Amino acid sequence: MQYPQPIAKLIEGFTRLPGIGPKTASRLAFHVIDMKEDDVLEFAKALVHAKRDLTYCSQCHNITDTDPCYICNDSHRDKSVVCVLQESRDVIAVEKMREYTGLYHVLHGAISPMDGIGPEDIKVPELIKRLQDDTIQEVIIATNPTIEGEATAMYMSRLIKPTGIKVTRLAHGLPVGGDLEYADEVTLSKAIEGRREL
Repeated sequence: MQYPQPIAKLIEGFTRLPGIGPKTASRLAFHVIDMKEDDVLEFAKALVHAKRDLTYCSQCHNITDTDPCYICNDSHRDKSVVCVLQESRDVIAVEKMREYTGLYHVLHGAISPMDGIGPEDIKVPELIKRLQDDTIQEVIIATNPTIEGEATAMYMSRLIKPTGIKVTRLAHGLPVGGDLEYADEVTLSKAIEGRREL
């Protein structure tokens, strides 16, 4: 049985979202149909406003509704440290910790030769230009612990180290509350490698 055209288009729209398969898209579409019209209009407005009103910060490239973003504008932030992240959502993860007080630089991806993504396709050139400012003393590379993230970290490290700026990498290893028996070999290897004295 085919769905009526408006439902089919709604389902198709939901399947374009990451992690949404046909069954979930169908459930979401029927949920939207059952919603009150005012709620649907509010939801639609929120989508349109997010698309129209958000931009990327000209300094750190994080998603924002003001340029520069509130983090780059915050005079209490430590301007000598920049944490390099792959995606804007990673900024939220670090900020939730409430420990880091430096600035950010969002790459919007990682180097992946297999996918045809090189350093010039992400915000690496913008980072190198930004590092010409003498106030930056340390770059924390916080790319994901994947092949692409590691390749990106190594590439940036080789570019930055000759400038005399300190380059650090987030530690990788065992999660708090995790059991050794469930850790994979790579995680255990990184945990041993990154061990510290008590």
